[in-house]
Amino acid sequence: MQHADIDKRLMDLEIKASFTEDLVEQLNQTIFQQQQQIEALIREVSQLRQQTPDGGSGGFQSLRDELPPHY
Repeated sequence: MQHADIDKRLMDLEIKASFTEDLVEQLNQTIFQQQQQIEALIREVSQLRQQTPDGGSGGFQSLRDELPPHY
């Protein structure tokens, strides 16, 4: 293998490594943002459970119990 071929292969590997580093950083940012969203949703669900009269621990209620009075 000639010196020029080795240099080209090395340059190609450095470029690929650079793109890979950028991609990993983007993925890390995406995961971080998604984790923040998950934590916010967990807090929101917890708050909604606290707002229910039975504290969110009640069992299944029939849909007939939710019919408007005129039915």
